[in-house]
Amino acid sequence: MTLPQNQSPAEFEYYVNATSIEEACRALGDGVGTILAGGSDLWVQKDEGVKIFGPRLINISRVDELAEISIGNDHVRLGARVTMTDILNHGELGNIAPGLLEAANRFASPQIRNVATVGGNFANASPAADSVIPLICLDAEIELARLDGNAVAIRSIPSADFFTGPGKTVRTDDELITAISFKPRDGKSLARFFKSGPRPALEISIVSLGIAADILDGKLSNVRIALGAVAPIPFRARKTEALIEGQKIDDKLIHAALECLVSEISPIGDVRGSKWYRQHLARTYLQEALTDVA
Repeated sequence: MTLPQNQSPAEFEYYVNATSIEEACRALGDGVGTILAGGSDLWVQKDEGVKIFGPRLINISRVDELAEISIGNDHVRLGARVTMTDILNHGELGNIAPGLLEAANRFASPQIRNVATVGGNFANASPAADSVIPLICLDAEIELARLDGNAVAIRSIPSADFFTGPGKTVRTDDELITAISFKPRDGKSLARFFKSGPRPALEISIVSLGIAADILDGKLSNVRIALGAVAPIPFRARKTEALIEGQKIDDKLIHAALECLVSEISPIGDVRGSKWYRQHLARTYLQEALTDVA
């Protein structure tokens, strides 16, 4: 295994035997560790000099409970080590969270889906993180664990509040992401995920959009709209949600919602897409979702 740049073997401890959450949290306790799960982003960032590892690399790939998917009557819990392939292969999860299934299906390549984890997608905190968008639409919460004395202490953070900037989150250096959980929606509901790129997968999103809502008599309630790659962090369009909430979906409302969405987002222009193009894509995706409902 290649060591991080500017680190000699004497300065670097590689923990291969973290087999429990407590053990991983203990290794993180002094805040100088780096968590390794799938490593699909971590190693690339290290090689490019973007990510500097702490002196202790903590491998959690043997913590079995972090790879579990639990579905109850009123909750779904994804362990932080659940991969995109795990999501795709779990028959029941696709029925409960079809937007998440769409995101996993458009995620990178099959090889990367086999190792890329949902916890890592949150920890990496990319503005274009695919699986994050549908989970924000599901009001998912991020479970964080740390060692408090000899016991593991847990706190939960709403997914929409987890990110503070590109590559930055509210997670402290001594905390481990252990799970992402959400409540399934009851009854008839809308759940869609859209992503743009030169190819259906394998590409970082130019724009992504997720929407979730309950549907009754042509009206949407509990509306959630989240977007990627249009702001410094994965973004929830709260003004557009409020405009749509409880209203009959017709052409007039759709037009107003599209104008509101464009006023909320602040995409940049770069080599992958201009500001106008990103605004256009966001409008197009929301229009498609709302037109289907209408």
